[in-house]
Amino acid sequence: MSLSLQLAKKYLGKEVKVVIDRPLGSKHPKHDFIYEVNYGYIEGVIAPDGEELDAYLLGINEPVKEYTGMCIAIAHRKDNDDDKLIVVPKGVDIENEDIIKRINFQEKWFNTEIIR
Repeated sequence: MSLSLQLAKKYLGKEVKVVIDRPLGSKHPKHDFIYEVNYGYIEGVIAPDGEELDAYLLGINEPVKEYTGMCIAIAHRKDNDDDKLIVVPKGVDIENEDIIKRINFQEKWFNTEIIR
């Protein structure tokens, strides 16, 4: 199991605060795509890539600066050690297929699976 996946698994089923640095509708700073969901990180949690642990925030359909929700899954990149938490509002569940559809705007370049 990758170090990134080991770290991410610690947050499954837990409440986390996501700091959004790439809000819904914003453009990626280096690549030519628009964020179709809010995207950010868990402040103070350093992933193996040296950056803070990334998270997709699903189920909030407006740009936000931060959000506290539940980590229901992990987007595990089998070809890249940069896993992402899947965070939703409390009480919300999203099927794996729907998660993949919602994050495909960025994950289409990777071999990503959803882990619960």
